[in-house]
Amino acid sequence: MLQRCLDVLAPALTAPGAVVVDATLGLGGHSEALLRTFPEARLVAVDRDPAALRLAGERLAPFGERATLVHAVYDEIPQVLADLGIPAIEAALFDLGVSSMQLDEADRGFAYAQDAPLDMRMDQTTGISAAEVLNTYSHGDLARILKVYGEERFAGKIASVILREREREPFSNSARLVELVRNAIPAATRRTGGNPAKRTFQALRIEVNGELSVLERAIPGALDVLAVGGRMAVMSYHSLEDRLVKQVFAAGATATAPPGLPVVPEEHQPRLKLLTRGAEQATEQEIAENRRATPVRLRAVERIRASVRQG
Repeated sequence: MLQRCLDVLAPALTAPGAVVVDATLGLGGHSEALLRTFPEARLVAVDRDPAALRLAGERLAPFGERATLVHAVYDEIPQVLADLGIPAIEAALFDLGVSSMQLDEADRGFAYAQDAPLDMRMDQTTGISAAEVLNTYSHGDLARILKVYGEERFAGKIASVILREREREPFSNSARLVELVRNAIPAATRRTGGNPAKRTFQALRIEVNGELSVLERAIPGALDVLAVGGRMAVMSYHSLEDRLVKQVFAAGATATAPPGLPVVPEEHQPRLKLLTRGAEQATEQEIAENRRATPVRLRAVERIRASVRQG
């Protein structure tokens, strides 16, 4: 959905010196497209993964000073911009979830299709690994994250199996976890919906990286530094992310005045305009070219009014 993102952000990036933030740099594919498509724009890109920053830096080197790459989590965007002396931005792009590089590198432990160390940290220099979560969390906490973050129906049963098996031997690699989850789920359920470990791996990844709590701060934070007339596009890959983005965008696009007022005061007017009708999905052609585009949901907004605290 890259072209659709470029199209939706384009009206905000026509002026020379317009600043666009790529909140999820990854390997730099989106950043490169932004710099090529908008030759007078300046890019600020953040990523929590040092390996991604290094590889993307090589890719974006030809753009020189137009590209500024920063090691940060995307809920830190307001501080990153303040440190760079940038008071407001014209556009922001979020491509949530795991980058292709992280999925494709076996030793990161994100993919359930190959045996690998259970790490799952997007930034391997900090935080706890998925193995530590499996080996130390209580039954209640494991069941909670599997149910809430993985939307796993058999969360309690899987948590029980994990606790029993870690007493025998601590968890270290993904293949053992995949096999245990498969055996814990009823055979009838295993026959549908793809790999039965998918939901467990999603839950562990979200927990290890604090993805939802970070996102909960990141979207409002980025909206706060979006200039009037600025635009934001967000691509989500599972319902938890998409629901959160939808709620923040819907709240910003709704008047906050009590119902029944003959005139809505300026400070209660909506500050956002929705640019997508619901969530847009990838086309059949895009999915045929890249299977990972299948679950993507795109939502976009335009900032139409300054908030009260901005004056």
